[in-house]
Formats: sequence, structure tokens, C-alpha cells
Amino acid sequence: MAALFELRSSRAGLFAVTHAPDPAGPDDALVRAAQRGDRSAFGLLYSRYARMVHGILLSRVPPSDAEDLVQDVFLQALPRLASLRETAKFPGWLAAIARNRATDFHRRAKDDLPLNEESTPAELERDNSPASHRRTPHTSAEAHSVLEAIRLLSETYRETLILRLVEGMTGPEIAARTGLTHGSVRVNLHRGMQQLREILGQRAIPATGGDS
Repeated sequence: MAALFELRSSRAGLFAVTHAPDPAGPDDALVRAAQRGDRSAFGLLYSRYARMVHGILLSRVPPSDAEDLVQDVFLQALPRLASLRETAKFPGWLAAIARNRATDFHRRAKDDLPLNEESTPAELERDNSPASHRRTPHTSAEAHSVLEAIRLLSETYRETLILRLVEGMTGPEIAARTGLTHGSVRVNLHRGMQQLREILGQRAIPATGGDS
């Protein structure tokens, strides 16, 4: 599953900073500074949360679109930040914007999908499903196969697994960044990995004929 790191966000973007921030530093102070218009503070928040945002998006949209949508999420968050009353809720607030952006992406994709008289609802759904998207040039067949398998899981397991396996976030980091409890993260990772191994195991079993 190490091949999944090929899908990891580069975290280069409009708000990227030139040095890595201290991950243990207080977010509240940065959020308050960013609310006052400090773009450097917002850049630090971007560096801290870009992996989370990319992981949330990657669990819902094609890899080729996830990177660009990371920028969209932060561009949407910037003008709304002043309205956030409780700075401690910033992680969950930002995660919600990312999930909503992914939903909007699929809504627009369906609106833009060309219709013809021969198209059936099943075909349209298949054409727009996550598993139907083609592998991007920089991803290996292995990474693409594992990502497709993760996409077959429920949304809760899918998001947590991608944050762990693709973005390289630890369990405590996932809990702190998404607002989930440590217990929920552990359960999601444990059950998600069990289901993922079952799916990958089934794919690895060669088809057998009935003439044995």
C-alpha cells in the first residue's frame, strides 16, 4: 500500500509558506490572526491543514481533480473566516467546506454530463462514479487499484483510511484535524483496514472454472 503515497498532495499552493510550521503550535492564535487579515497566519493554517483537505477530497473526487480543489476550499474559507465565532471549531469547519466542495463537484459534473436518448440512469451514474475515473499518468496501477478498493468502503472508513494511508497522518492527527474522537478514529481505521484487506484479497484470488 506504500504506492498510495504517489497520490499525496504536494501542498504547494497560493497560501503555502516557505517553512514548515510547528504542528504542536496553537491553532487558535493563528485563526484569530487570520481573521484580522494576516495572510501569513492563513498560510500557516494552509500548511497545517492542506493534507487533511486533500485527503477528504481524494476520498470523494478523482485524484486528478483533488489537488486543484484544495485551492478552491481555502479560497472559499478565506472570506468566510471572519464569521467563525469559535476558533476551536476551525478544523471541523474547514473539513465541512471540503466535503461540501466535493459534493458540489459531483453536482456540477452531473449537470455538465451530455445526455442522449440512449443514455440510461445506470450508465450516467456509472460514468460519474469515483471508480470509473481513469488513472492519472503519475499514479501506478497498484496505487490506482488500492484507491479504487478504498472507494468501495463507506464514506466514514474511506475518509479516515485515506488520511492515514495516503496523507500519512497519525491517528491523533486525524482526530485533532477532523474533530473525531480518538476512539472513533481507531475504530474507523481498524474496521476500514479489515474491509480493505478483504476486498484486496478477493481481487487477488484468481477466477476458477467449473470443470475441475
